[in-house]
Amino acid sequence: MTKLLIVYHSRTGGTRQMAEAAFDAAQAETETVLKRAAEATPDDLLAASGYLFAGPENLAALSGEMKEFFDRCYYPVLGRIEGRPYALMISAGSDGTGAARQAARIATGWRLREVQPPLIVNTDAQTPEDILAEKTIPEAELEKCRELGAALGAGLKMGVF
Repeated sequence: MTKLLIVYHSRTGGTRQMAEAAFDAAQAETETVLKRAAEATPDDLLAASGYLFAGPENLAALSGEMKEFFDRCYYPVLGRIEGRPYALMISAGSDGTGAARQAARIATGWRLREVQPPLIVNTDAQTPEDILAEKTIPEAELEKCRELGAALGAGLKMGVF
């Protein structure tokens, strides 16, 4: 049996919406587990066949909680998940590439295999009020998240990855 693990962090709801959309679609294809970054463990990583990491960009980098997940789990699984497929989703206020680059470097250290370019959703939040406000991800962007979740789930199920 294949299993997709989706690990996410969200402070203002945007990344949570993205992760839930991917989760809903992936479940139709393969066993899928959705975990907040604070709750995900090395055992969750070891039990999964592939990964979707979803986090917000804060100050041109991954959010602290998402980075803490990677820090906490990095060494316990190092050398034990090599070659497994992964993809990234980033909720960004303007750019997102810094967070995507940071997560990709961590995945490279784990020797994971990127199977899809990062999906970056730009919320255009530029003022302190907009940055701290609850986000509503547009349906067209959520559909891209669903497509990514379904593709990862189907790819794992068919053994493509």
